[in-house]
Amino acid sequence: MLKVVSFKICPFVQRVTALMEAKNIPYEIEFISLADKPQWFLDISPNGQVPVVTTESGTTLFESDAIIEYLEEAYPPLQNGLSPEQKALNRAWSYLASKNYLVQCSAQRSADAKTLAERTAKLGEAFDKVEKQLTGSLYFNGNELSGVDIAWLPLLDRAHIIEESTGYDFIGARPKVKAWQQHLRTTGLSEKSVAADFETAFKDFYLSDKTYLGRGCDTDCSGFDKACATDACC
Repeated sequence: MLKVVSFKICPFVQRVTALMEAKNIPYEIEFISLADKPQWFLDISPNGQVPVVTTESGTTLFESDAIIEYLEEAYPPLQNGLSPEQKALNRAWSYLASKNYLVQCSAQRSADAKTLAERTAKLGEAFDKVEKQLTGSLYFNGNELSGVDIAWLPLLDRAHIIEESTGYDFIGARPKVKAWQQHLRTTGLSEKSVAADFETAFKDFYLSDKTYLGRGCDTDCSGFDKACATDACC
């Protein structure tokens, strides 16, 4: 069985576990604190980051993109018969998602309105691009779940939690992204791919009194004009 080493609120880990869940790949998971990384973890993780996956043969894999590639090659694909061009496009759209994970992390940790607006606008550039690409079908590539959907799931899932908890809407007036977000939530992957206490841990970190969102936008997020660049969050 595969073993995943994780930090509970890391979006890079959720992308990996969501793909495992979608492919019905059995795995076990161990959570660590990034503030106090155990030596055994540092010994197997060259970059000192999660996720780390140990394969059934005992090989330790690191870097989420490499792990995703392994899972795509070693286990049956979510989509069959894709051309090399479509596979490349899927990887590119997936990369657009993953390179914005830390953008979203930093936005959620914003300490004031100005910083939140600037970081939301940067994240919004990615949502604008995918809004133009979506066709209105259930998922990114039609009505069949793909790796692109899995890559965007952490972004969309966290945006849902923030909006539900504070009223602040990272997605805004992007109806196709909104619909896509809801379709993905109906798969159950959001809940299956995280720890049982994920939402509590997420809110403790991103909605504490140290963040603008956690302070209720200092009164009300709903009227805000919506326009962790480090690994501290994951």
